[in-house]
Amino acid sequence: MQTERSPLSPVPVLRPIFLLGTRRLTVDRRQFLRTVSASALAASTAVVVGSPLATAHPGPFEPLGRIEIDGAKEAVVSADGETVFVAATDGYAVVDVSAPDRPELLAERRDLRSDREDGPFRGLYDVKLDGDTLLVVGPANPIPGAPAGVLVVDVSDPATPEEIAFHETGFPIHNCFAADGRAYLTANDGDRNPLVVLDVDSGDELGRWSVVSTDDRWADVPPSMRSVHDVWVRDRVAHVALWDAGTWFVDLSDPASPSVLGAVSPGDPEELAALTPRDRHRERRTPPGNHHYVATDDAGDLLGVGVESWAVEVDRDDGTTELVGGPSGVELWDVSNPANPVRLSTIEPPAGPDPTLGGVWTTAHNFDFRDDRLYTSWYRGGVKRHDVSDPTDPVELAWWRDPERASFWTAQYAYPFADEGVFVASSRGVDDASPALYTFPDHAGDQRDPPTLGPETTTESLVNTPPTTPTGDGATPSASDNSPSTSATDAPGFGLGVGAAALGVAGWLARRRGRRD
Repeated sequence: MQTERSPLSPVPVLRPIFLLGTRRLTVDRRQFLRTVSASALAASTAVVVGSPLATAHPGPFEPLGRIEIDGAKEAVVSADGETVFVAATDGYAVVDVSAPDRPELLAERRDLRSDREDGPFRGLYDVKLDGDTLLVVGPANPIPGAPAGVLVVDVSDPATPEEIAFHETGFPIHNCFAADGRAYLTANDGDRNPLVVLDVDSGDELGRWSVVSTDDRWADVPPSMRSVHDVWVRDRVAHVALWDAGTWFVDLSDPASPSVLGAVSPGDPEELAALTPRDRHRERRTPPGNHHYVATDDAGDLLGVGVESWAVEVDRDDGTTELVGGPSGVELWDVSNPANPVRLSTIEPPAGPDPTLGGVWTTAHNFDFRDDRLYTSWYRGGVKRHDVSDPTDPVELAWWRDPERASFWTAQYAYPFADEGVFVASSRGVDDASPALYTFPDHAGDQRDPPTLGPETTTESLVNTPPTTPTGDGATPSASDNSPSTSATDAPGFGLGVGAAALGVAGWLARRRGRRD
């Protein structure tokens, strides 16, 4: 590895100049802790704006290390916390973070399945880990003519991953979950948009569930408003994020016979079905709704719901405009009784200068619970660490951002050592700033001289503002808010540019079904 310092940040930028072999570098983590803590001699008290008081760790809060990974999206961490697997759009990367100030690239695989006539396998936004088995899924959004499915990789030796199977599917896969030898796949087929369960070894489909099968009124709601965006599974109960259809809890102990246990903010299918195309377009972008990512704490009783939303500019009859909606945060729910979930609190998003889809994104993205801590990502709004031991009153412990260089996709706990630990966060980069994986200390603290997110960082009046339904005498959408869509994945949570790619999704799916038949 070659280390250099970026002129924009004191954090070393680690550029891999060769691929490591099978030997894995390790360090004594307690020795690392002593080294990191040598300059910190006393504790202090930090006041975090908008949060209760929290006791800070000595010294500024800042990354420990950074390594560039082209195309970085989702990241998952091994059971021992020392290896991170990163989805990299046209492949995946394996990073050793056992020395978190010096993350090392162990392996990188690109141009997967390029020997296929329709290869390579690309558009890969998600990876998940089940023991020593890594699942790489895609494409996240429809890519006509490209392979779609699940790549199964043996990572028992992380430095030499071995691809052992590829299970082709008839649908794109934006996100997945892996547990107990099963793959839980988001299957936005433009119709029922089911969650599909596969046997990882054989590739056989074990079952599927769709909100339409639970209540056929949902069939009248456009698929783009009930896209199956993400899934989290604990004890074979799937927590399924369905955008404007909320989050549903489905018992998949027997995947062939799923049963619904409850739902969070499921919405009214009749009201959603009655919306005009312009209103649907706005509803998909603004709160409430937009359930994007879900995860539970270790016990499974506390559910986090990440809501991804933006503001929409609306023209009024008097010639003025206003912004409706805005970025959303992470809702915390008590789901100990899934039939009667109770909202406990909401962690609000950072305020940004332009909350529109084309502006500075500070809305919630992926996150992770560990013990009584919650690690969150907010795109250019940075990463945060909260104490959620009292989920009715979460306490912000740390916040780091670099909006000119980093747009964070996820934050994931890595491992403990001595009296603290490490968490990691992947960034998709900003403009010419490269995508990367960051490592952070798992302690409270303040960022030194934190940058602003823009010239006017205020969206307080917009956060969680429900969209106004236009009437003949009221607001009407602007030209930019006047684009109806019929694609199952033509929603902002699936990434910019999806609309164009989705134009051929119906024919693409038909061709793939024909090939499989």
